[in-house]
Amino acid sequence: MLSRLKSGKKLVGINQCLKAVKNGSALTVFLAEDAENRIKLSLSELCRTQNVEVVSVSTMKELGEACGIEVGAAAAVLLK
Repeated sequence: MLSRLKSGKKLVGINQCLKAVKNGSALTVFLAEDAENRIKLSLSELCRTQNVEVVSVSTMKELGEACGIEVGAAAAVLLK
């Protein structure tokens, strides 16, 4: 599932994910399990209300690597 982030059109970061979900361009949101709870809860709730799939990733480091960046990422979104 994470391999889709390497080749697909994506945005990285909580704010970018929130914007994409709100404007309807999000296909799938990837959320790191070790991200702050308040961040996970708000993004998860928004995804639920907008019917956007959420995929859990073990760590921010793993998600960052899957996105091709050298730092950890709390969230990333695969765009339609």
